[in-house]
Amino acid sequence: MRLRRIHIKGFKSIVDQTVWLGRVNCFIGANGVGKSNVLEAVGVLGAAASGRVDDEAIIRRGVRAGLPRLFKTSFADSQIPPHITLEALGAPRAIFRVSLLNPLKNPKPAWSFKTEVLSSGDKTIVSRAPPDKKKTLDESAGLSALKRVELPPDDPASLLLKALQGYAIYTPNTPALRATVQDPQTRAPVGLAGGGLAEGFEALKRAVDEDRLDDVLGLIDWVSDVNATETAGALLSPTVPRAQQVLKFTDRFMNSMRNTLTAHDASEGALYVLFAAVLCLSPSAPSVFAIDNLDSALNPRLVTRLVERLAGWLSQGDPNRQLLFTAHNPTVLDGLKLDDDEVRLFAVERNSVGHTTVRRIEVTPELRKLNEQYPLSRLWAMGHLGAVPNV
Repeated sequence: MRLRRIHIKGFKSIVDQTVWLGRVNCFIGANGVGKSNVLEAVGVLGAAASGRVDDEAIIRRGVRAGLPRLFKTSFADSQIPPHITLEALGAPRAIFRVSLLNPLKNPKPAWSFKTEVLSSGDKTIVSRAPPDKKKTLDESAGLSALKRVELPPDDPASLLLKALQGYAIYTPNTPALRATVQDPQTRAPVGLAGGGLAEGFEALKRAVDEDRLDDVLGLIDWVSDVNATETAGALLSPTVPRAQQVLKFTDRFMNSMRNTLTAHDASEGALYVLFAAVLCLSPSAPSVFAIDNLDSALNPRLVTRLVERLAGWLSQGDPNRQLLFTAHNPTVLDGLKLDDDEVRLFAVERNSVGHTTVRRIEVTPELRKLNEQYPLSRLWAMGHLGAVPNV
């Protein structure tokens, strides 16, 4: 099940925005404009689809925990809304929508469901109105998650809930990728910070053919092979903390007697490439997921080549798999094939009163003409695409 549309209302800096998604979705913009807020809104909706919205549920999905006053839109030109409304549309015509409440002065551990709708085509499966004074229902428990067990597995509404429930925001960091620190949120095929990369990559090698593996390793020009090992003691100082399994790289340029090194000593760019490949290609990866700052630690040319491969990797891993990601490096744009409608670029900005706006950048005749002279990366830096800091 693919997410076709998300609607966000009253969440953090997003007053009211609708975003139509493709397979690959890149969000660009200045620091602090609300790119991560878009990803986190889907994470909160995923928690609601699982039946409970509290700190534990959202942290498990990579959303930063916070008090209700940090989640509800708050601008000088308007009142703080009493609730947050989030909606996802899946094909064909499956909708999940919730309004979530939590008082500012006396916040509760879990958010309450003010309204909740789950529908499939013309059939309404769950329709929850504001609770009556009798409060016969547990307001903090979502009904759709319970109803899903009664639906056929292939029902569009069931598939939409499943996609949302599995959604997570990945924010890899180098220590976790090197397996020198524990990932706070472990899951298959890799943790939200990149922990368990060795196990995830070893599983990937068993799941894909040799040509696809060569395509991945082709992005790391100094590597001839990568394996996971439990016997890396001879390659690491005894003072270096390590997981049970670590990645071992074979450097094709070095002497054959001294050409192996672990993730602790390898280029961090290689680790970030393998991390993206594992998420895009592994059978156990979520059908919908996000990566915050995909371009982190990557050389500009390398990030272009990585982004060029994303759509193909995603479709190879799962015909319905989707990726949302944020980026700051302009060369990311040079890897996006925007003539493909399933590859979408969004400019995220703050308007004159500070509200986050999300605008899809499409290939217009004017943009195509400019692109004949300059790459998209240059056009973004020159200000032709917007989404640049006002400094």
